[in-house]
Amino acid sequence: MSEKQYKVLVLCTGNSARSILGEVLFNTLGKGKFKAYSAGSKPAGLVNPGALELLQQQGHSIEGLRSKSWDEFAAPGAPEFDFIFTVCDNAAGETCPVWPGKPATAHWGIPDPAHVEGDEARRAAFKKAADQLARRIQLFMNLPIEKLDKITLKEKLTEIGRTQD
Repeated sequence: MSEKQYKVLVLCTGNSARSILGEVLFNTLGKGKFKAYSAGSKPAGLVNPGALELLQQQGHSIEGLRSKSWDEFAAPGAPEFDFIFTVCDNAAGETCPVWPGKPATAHWGIPDPAHVEGDEARRAAFKKAADQLARRIQLFMNLPIEKLDKITLKEKLTEIGRTQD
């Protein structure tokens, strides 16, 4: 019997940096156990070059990455998500669409690396954001998801969102 593949949506306002990093990292680190997507409430329309640069440096494929609206995933025929994570404070405070299937949700806030001044400082901020997301994703992947009741799972997801470096 094959293992369930969980569908994950990573949300941010612009869907240009942190949520894109989350999508790629979930798909890579998840090794087939997770299929991740990303979106934004007010998509920037392009992926931040700093995110693309970091992902390429780390050996990740950037093919097909694009900034998109969360409306795409609230439309008929969209994937039904098991988990939805917000990675920016603005998106966490916004009224989200109603997601089919009642996915588990959590806020995993990450400081925005796109607003850091200076090339070297910005590169370091993108790396730190990716490292924080990777750490949280790894903690999440170690949970016995199928054995946890909804309340306990929500508590664990919230706890992971508070994890720092």
